Amino acid sequence: MADLSAAADPVLFRVIEAANGRRIGIATLNSEKTLHAIGLPMIRPLDAQLRVWAADPAIACVVLQAAGDKAFSAGGDVKTLAKAVRDAAPGSFPNPAALAFFTEEYRLDHRIHVYPKPLLCWGGGIVMGGGMGLFVGASHRVVTETTRAAMPEIAIGLFPDVGGSWFLPKLGAKAGLFAALTGAPLNGADLLAASLADFGLRQSDRDAVLASLSTIDWTGDAAADRMALSAVLTARAEAVAGLLPPSKLAAQAAVIETMCAGDSFATVVAAITGYAGDDVWLQKAAAALKAGSPTTAALVWAVRARAAGLSLAEVFRMELCIALHCCANPDFPEGVRALLIDKDHAPQWSPAGLAEIDPALIAAYFDAPGWAAHPLADLAV
Repeated sequence: MADLSAAADPVLFRVIEAANGRRIGIATLNSEKTLHAIGLPMIRPLDAQLRVWAADPAIACVVLQAAGDKAFSAGGDVKTLAKAVRDAAPGSFPNPAALAFFTEEYRLDHRIHVYPKPLLCWGGGIVMGGGMGLFVGASHRVVTETTRAAMPEIAIGLFPDVGGSWFLPKLGAKAGLFAALTGAPLNGADLLAASLADFGLRQSDRDAVLASLSTIDWTGDAAADRMALSAVLTARAEAVAGLLPPSKLAAQAAVIETMCAGDSFATVVAAITGYAGDDVWLQKAAAALKAGSPTTAALVWAVRARAAGLSLAEVFRMELCIALHCCANPDFPEGVRALLIDKDHAPQWSPAGLAEIDPALIAAYFDAPGWAAHPLADLAV
C-alpha cells in the first residue's frame, strides 16, 4: 500500500546466459522509493515480458525480484487508485480506473500461477497485499530472515484480494481468518509452514543464488528444469537451516484457534478485539481489527464461505466484483486518506461499527456489473 510516483522503467529486464545455450530472464521491480508499489506502469510491462519469455524456447527459467533489500513489494498503488475513485463522476460504476487496475493485476497474478516455466520469486523484506499476489503464484518462492508478509487491507477499506480468498485459507482455517481480519504480519517460517513459500534462504546470498542459476544443466523441459532448480535451492536452504525466525502463527496457534472458534462473525471479532494477553504481536493484531473498516471485516467473513471450493480462476472472477464494489464505497478513499495522505490514522468509516452492517449490502458486493462477459472469463484454471 504505497504511492507509485511516475518514474522511468518501473521494471527492469535482463537476460543472462546459462548452460546448454539456455537463458534466464530476470525481471526486477524498480521503485525502491515507493517500496515497489504495484500500478499499471509496472503491471503492463511485466505481464508483456512474461508472455514473451514464456514463448521463447531459449528461456529456461524466469526470476522475479525487486531492487534493494527493504521490500519485494508493499502492495498496490492505492493512492493513485483512490484519487481516480474520488475524481470519478458521481454514480459511475464500475469505476474505469479500478476496472483496468484490478483486471490487469489479477490477470498478471493468474499468469504467474500457471506459468509454463520455472519462475523463481525472491520474497525478502516487505511482501504485502499486491506483493503477495505476485509472490504466491511462483513455482519457486524464496523467503528470508527479513521477510515480512501481510494482507493489511482492513486498514484501508479494501479486502484481502489478489487471490487471497484462495491462498489465505492455506494458513489454516482459523489462522487464515485471523490474518485476513487483522492484517497481522507473518514471517518466512509462517509462509513455509503453510506451503505459501518453498525455500528459506539468507537475504545476503541473493546475488550468489542468482549467479548459480547459470550453472544449472537446463534442458528446456519445464518439469525437469523445475526439479533441477529445486535441487539447487534445497541444497542452499539446508546450508542455512535454522536461520529464519520462528513461526508467529505456530507460537500463538492455540490462542488463535480459540479466538476464531466462534460460529458467528460478531463472536469472532469480539474474541480477537478483546484479547487481554501480553503478546505484543496479538495486541497489535487486535488493535488493527478494532481500528479497521467494519465493512472489510464483514467482507472477510462473507468471502470465507463463498470462496470455499472455488478454483483459482473462479476466485479471481469473484474478487474482481468485490474490488469494484469496494471502490464504490466511501471507506476505500477514506482509509487511504487516513493512512497514507493525511496520516491522521482516524478514518471515518461508513458504517462506523459492526452493528450497523447490513447483510444485504455485503451480499451485493458479490454481484457482477452488467457485463456481457466477465473481463476474466478466459482464465481457465
